[in-house]
Amino acid sequence: MTESKENPARRRAPAMSPEQRRVMIIQTAIPLIAEYGSAVTTAKIARAAGIGEGTIFRVFADKDELMRACVAEALSPEHAIRELDAIDLTQPLPDRLVEAAEALQAHLSRMGAILGSLGHGGGKHPGPVRGAGRHESSVLVRGAVAELLEPDRAALRRPPEQIAALFFGLLFTQPRTEDEPDLTPRELVDVFLNGAVAG
Repeated sequence: MTESKENPARRRAPAMSPEQRRVMIIQTAIPLIAEYGSAVTTAKIARAAGIGEGTIFRVFADKDELMRACVAEALSPEHAIRELDAIDLTQPLPDRLVEAAEALQAHLSRMGAILGSLGHGGGKHPGPVRGAGRHESSVLVRGAVAELLEPDRAALRRPPEQIAALFFGLLFTQPRTEDEPDLTPRELVDVFLNGAVAG
């Protein structure tokens, strides 16, 4: 009796749902848009995703819809909030805030790269992002930072929500000078928690 052997090349990965395919295409497209701006072609995106160009147009009506979806994803606070929620609350407060600063700076960098490459100058928000505009997005992110402060509520001079707003403001309004490098996340947290006076 001969044993039948299945040809591994004939095995196929489970098909993606249209929503999974949309997500995969968006994640592939975002770094390409950051690099090439609106000049990026759907053919280039398809090659990077390992799919045929026609597959893009099965889940997006046209290139404009894909670009809008990528901008919405880059501006969405969801990724930053997931990163903040994953921070270990048993760590000391300075370590928690350093991780928060790193996550939020990465979020800001991602937004800046996409908006800059597409020419959305002047900090202009292109509209609602998954039901959240700029103000709503900021509120959601500040709420996640406040959760990181909650274990130390008794030691804080003000409520966690207010401290989170101050931290958020410092993080996103660092003054830029030509002769001084940006503060590292740890330096920023040190100044935030201990003030500007050494010692």
